[in-house]
Amino acid sequence: MKAASFDYIRATSLDHALSALAESEDAIILAGGQTLVPMMAMRLARPATLIDLNEISELAGITNRDGYLSIGTMTRQAAALASTEVNAQTPLLAKALSFVGHTQTRNRGTVGGSIAHGDPSAEIPLAAIALNAEIGLASRTGTRTVTARDFYTGPLSSVRRTDECLTEIRFPIWSGTVGVGFQEISPRHGDFAIVAVAAQLEFGADKVCRRASIAVGGASANPVHAAEVEAALVGKRIDPRLANEVSRAVDPILSPTDDLHATAAYRRRVARVLTERAILEAAA
Repeated sequence: MKAASFDYIRATSLDHALSALAESEDAIILAGGQTLVPMMAMRLARPATLIDLNEISELAGITNRDGYLSIGTMTRQAAALASTEVNAQTPLLAKALSFVGHTQTRNRGTVGGSIAHGDPSAEIPLAAIALNAEIGLASRTGTRTVTARDFYTGPLSSVRRTDECLTEIRFPIWSGTVGVGFQEISPRHGDFAIVAVAAQLEFGADKVCRRASIAVGGASANPVHAAEVEAALVGKRIDPRLANEVSRAVDPILSPTDDLHATAAYRRRVARVLTERAILEAAA
C-alpha cells in the first residue's frame, strides 16, 4: 500500500514549524518516522499536512544544566545511547535505549519522537515516567513544561495540543551511589516489550536505599509509576526477600488486557517477576 496524498512542509526552524502547525489543518509532525511512515503507508494515519522537523538543528543535542540532562526532541536514539553524558548522568535512560529496536531503527528514531508517540510498551517513555522527566512543549502562543507522569492520557495519546511541538526532554540527574535495573520480556530482541520494568535506586554509605524510582510498561494503557513499591524500598537494605515481597505491590496499579501477544494474567505475573529482578539488578 501507499500513503494517501498530503501536503509536505520541510521546516527550517522551530518558528517555521510552529507557524505551520498553527496554520495547517490536520497536520502531523515527522521526526524519525519509524512508526508514522508505516502507519501512513497502511493508511492508518492520513494527515492532510506532514511537517518535517529533520532540518531543524536547534531541536537536537544533549545539554547538562540545572541538575537535568536536556535532550532535544530530534536527538537520534543512537546518539543518545552513544553519549558519555547520557551513560554517566542518566544511566537508566542509557539502559532503556539499549532495548529500543535495532541499530538501524535507533539511527533514525528520535528520543522525542518516541516520547510524543507514547506507545504503552515503548522503553523511552517508560524511563521518562520512572524518572519523572520534564517534557518541554512549544506553540506559537508560548511554551510550557509537563512532567512525564502527567503527559499521557491513554495509549498513543497525551496532553500535547495539535498546535504544539515537543522540544526537549529533561531527565533529572541523581547524585550519590546510584544503581539501575531494566528488565523486559519481548517476542524477540528489538520487538516492543510485552512487559518491561525500569528501576533506579540511590544508596547511602550504609547501603540503605535513600531514593527509588520505578515504573512498569506494557501492563496498562500507559507506563505506570510504582509509587507503592518505591515507598516500600526507601529506608531499607535491599535483599532478595524484600525485593520479592515489595514486587507484589505492583498488582493494584496495573490494568492489563488480553491481546494476541499475552493474556492479562500473564502480564500481571511477569510484571511482578520483572519488578523483583529490576530491583535486585539496581541494588547489585
